[in-house]
Amino acid sequence: MVNEGEVSSGKECKVQIAGDHGSKEVQNRSERGLVSRIWLGFAGLLSGFMSKLSKLWRNVCGVGSEDPRRVCHCLKVGLALTVVSLFYYMRPLYESIGSNAMWAVLTVVVVFEYTVGATLAKGLNRVAGTFLAGALAIGVHWVAAHSTFSRFIPIVKQRFDYGAMIFVLTFSLVSVSGYRVEELFELAHHRFSTVVLGTAICMLICIFVRPVWAGQDLHFLIVRNLERISDSLDECVLKYFEDDKTLIDGDEERWKRILKYKSALNTKGTEDSLANFARWEPSHGQFRFQHPWNQYLKIGALTRSCAYCIEALNSSINSEIHAHERAKKHLSNVCIRLSSHSSVVLRELTVMIKTMKKSSSIEISIGEMGSAVQELQHAMKCLPIPPLLPLLVKSQTEITELSPATQANTPLMEVLNLVTITSLLVEISARIEDIVDAVNELASMTGFTESTIDEKKKQQNKPVMSDDQEVQDKNELKILQQA
Repeated sequence: MVNEGEVSSGKECKVQIAGDHGSKEVQNRSERGLVSRIWLGFAGLLSGFMSKLSKLWRNVCGVGSEDPRRVCHCLKVGLALTVVSLFYYMRPLYESIGSNAMWAVLTVVVVFEYTVGATLAKGLNRVAGTFLAGALAIGVHWVAAHSTFSRFIPIVKQRFDYGAMIFVLTFSLVSVSGYRVEELFELAHHRFSTVVLGTAICMLICIFVRPVWAGQDLHFLIVRNLERISDSLDECVLKYFEDDKTLIDGDEERWKRILKYKSALNTKGTEDSLANFARWEPSHGQFRFQHPWNQYLKIGALTRSCAYCIEALNSSINSEIHAHERAKKHLSNVCIRLSSHSSVVLRELTVMIKTMKKSSSIEISIGEMGSAVQELQHAMKCLPIPPLLPLLVKSQTEITELSPATQANTPLMEVLNLVTITSLLVEISARIEDIVDAVNELASMTGFTESTIDEKKKQQNKPVMSDDQEVQDKNELKILQQA
């Protein structure tokens, strides 16, 4: 009996020890699993953070490589802040201005813009607003009310809105400070002198350290828009009459050329802003004082009007309603010829504006475009509309089996799409003539020089400027600056 009890108690101890050991293993496994999950979560979080950081770095590098002038602008802002900060760190300069040097730093931060025109506009507005407000801050309260109301006047809103805002700010600051500060005139003097100092630093660095001219940007923006719509017009018409959708769908570069006109539709705000800033810029390159920047806006508006027609043309081409092949073939050659001549005229205008020289063959190109329009109108009169219905069926029996509505509507819908496309081509040619008139007005205002035939051929042999062709942009800017 004793032996049996000892044996049973020994077994119970072994079972208990084994159970404790198993529970410890389970606990260790759960702890290891928890640690591994935490580590995997941390590793995933770190990997995601590094991936986002890498993506951000690629985007930053892409922005810098797309337009290196942006990187130069950052360096110029840093240089201006460094120069103006010397009035804090150098004791002789600090003693001459004192703590009011902060206004110079704030002026650099607020005034320094990407283009020379924008910097001059904000700088001169800030100086004028500060001076006038400091002079009138003696305490006439209706001045603040009138200056605020003046911001709603269109011409003030367009060109002097920032100056009016600074006027109200300085007027309120000096008038409120004058209630407690005894040396009011000294405060106004320091405020004005520091603003002038910061503005002068911004202007000098912006003009003489790799300047970015708003006028040149507007000039080349108009040129690029004309090139884009000429490329889109050619490709749209070729796409419709080639009828090779497999090739078109697989050719991304060709699709990009077709959709280039979209870039011209969204540039109105940029053109208005650049034209406003260009009026403040000094004479540079071939752009003199009183340059007709409003004429560039007129050309840009006409270019967008033409781009809207190309957008309608592209929509009609991609419509689900297709014209009959015989009718398309009847008009294909004359439509392609008209689009080709229209694109040639647009490229002639591009060369004229880019080089600021008159074209010796623009009148010939316009005449060829007009002849192509007349050929298209004559071909439309000879369009075989009645024979379209018999072409859709193979026998007279099938014709009689069609309902009257089908007999009337089927040919009409197919012809309607083709008529829409040809009408848009004629309208585009008419709008191109309006652009020609506007460019001729610009040539007479600015005095475009005569172009020789050799120079003309040289310009025609140049490749069409793409969206990312910044190297060619730089070379053109240097040529204009040296002229």
